[in-house]
Amino acid sequence: MMKMKQWFWLLLLLVCVQPVGARRSERKARLRMQERAAACDSVRSLIYMIGDGMGLAHVSLLQISEGYENRVAFDRAENIALIRSYSANNRVTDSGAAGTALATGHKTNNDMLGVLPDSTAVESMMEKAVRRGMTTGIVTTCYINHATPGAFYGHQIYRRTLEPIADQFVASGIDVAFGGGRRYFSSVREDGRTPVERLREKGYRVIDSLSQADTIRSGRVVGLFASKHLPYAHKGRGNYLPEAVDKALEILSNNAEARNSGFMLMVEGSMIDYVSHDNDAEAIVAEMRDFNRAVRAAMDFVDAHPGTLLVVTSDHETGGLTLPSGDADFSKAESGVLTVFGSTSHTAVMLPVYLYGTGAERINGVMENTELANRLMTLLGLE
Repeated sequence: MMKMKQWFWLLLLLVCVQPVGARRSERKARLRMQERAAACDSVRSLIYMIGDGMGLAHVSLLQISEGYENRVAFDRAENIALIRSYSANNRVTDSGAAGTALATGHKTNNDMLGVLPDSTAVESMMEKAVRRGMTTGIVTTCYINHATPGAFYGHQIYRRTLEPIADQFVASGIDVAFGGGRRYFSSVREDGRTPVERLREKGYRVIDSLSQADTIRSGRVVGLFASKHLPYAHKGRGNYLPEAVDKALEILSNNAEARNSGFMLMVEGSMIDYVSHDNDAEAIVAEMRDFNRAVRAAMDFVDAHPGTLLVVTSDHETGGLTLPSGDADFSKAESGVLTVFGSTSHTAVMLPVYLYGTGAERINGVMENTELANRLMTLLGLE
């Protein structure tokens, strides 16, 4: 009888232990979150990454292209949510209205930027962060005064009034900005000066290549690296985006330490949208790989800096991308995966939100894009 009891307890132990081993990576991720919460329960800094035009199928295409055995940065996410993207006047949003929602927590009409439908200016989370003394930055592959980055500091009833948006950047107090748009910052205004001259008068270092930032460790810097937008990933952009993210995080974290404050960095993978409008699957893979490298750089920073939350999401999906099987005969070992587009425009599908770092467990469920922004402001104490 004793032997039967011993075998019973041994079998019970084996049943309990086996699934624990199978879930080892899940337990490690949970422990990392608990350790971060114990080390720094409050969210001090935010890295807000927006893949312009990126839907769930774009992330899936990246996973397929990299091979499922190779984890992409998105797979490291510790929590996920979904957001709805419609604008105040259209079930399919544009980047101006979506950027405004993600930056301010308010819906507006398509083509508007940083204003309500009645044209009233509304303060963004980055403007609130500047007002509170946090150090702030923007990194983009498009021009700095484009719709998504512009929504974090600009206020225009029409998003394509690009020179006034550039002027509003000069007045914004944002510490770091890397991207394109030199043409909009170099033309002479009514006061006889250019925005570049006004930036230098305010103490900014204005550079025209990222390598010029190698010796810059803190302070204020604006990099205008192209006349308009930077090259596409598949046409020579190189490692600009992950390197620009690394450099911006270095400068902002040093500024934050000197000010005894947190920081906020907004990063846009702008060209995902452009190549999705073109229905160019190969170019989408190149842009997604580049954005993935930038997400990985941000995650590595978060691992080393408790109190930092990383949020990766999108403003809208572009292209209606689907990934059907290449053959309806599923008895085959491999049928291939096709890239099929339903549109050359934006779509109304819900968008993924990937969260990593301190506070990642606090944002869950299906929500409006405005609710995501408001929850982030609550976590940062920017209400």
